[in-house]
Amino acid sequence: MKKFIILTLLITSFSCNSNAQKKKQEETKGYTVTKTDTEWKEQLTPEQYYVLRKSGTERAFSNALNKTFKEGTYVCAACNTPLFMSEHKYDSGSGWPSFDREIKGNVAFSTGSDLYYGIEEHCAICGGHLGHVFGDGPKNTTGKRHCINGVALKFIPKNE
Repeated sequence: MKKFIILTLLITSFSCNSNAQKKKQEETKGYTVTKTDTEWKEQLTPEQYYVLRKSGTERAFSNALNKTFKEGTYVCAACNTPLFMSEHKYDSGSGWPSFDREIKGNVAFSTGSDLYYGIEEHCAICGGHLGHVFGDGPKNTTGKRHCINGVALKFIPKNE
């Protein structure tokens, strides 16, 4: 009987610890900036919310940042974390802003269920969905194409 009670207590202590905490960790994934769904909806435009918080994709060729080639930094539209530098931007012809490299440590990567769309990219600070990275970028640099939703970015010109 004692063994049964001890076993029951052990099982209970492990099961109480796992489900709620795991769910919370999955929701935030350890990101520094965390907000409620309501807070994100108040801060972001509907299209930004759809892309950044719901992993949506904007229409190709719909964002002005696709053809922006001034000097500066591209930051997360949700938390202003620097993500990409203008000198690493190129015209991939895909219809989305494309970069051959990210600012290390500020972009997180994950594989979704559909590898056709490449490896998913997120802001490493707030977890906002940015786009995907593919291996068909410029061969003379990294060979990578970071295909990013323009609505997920803000452009900060070099002198600002």
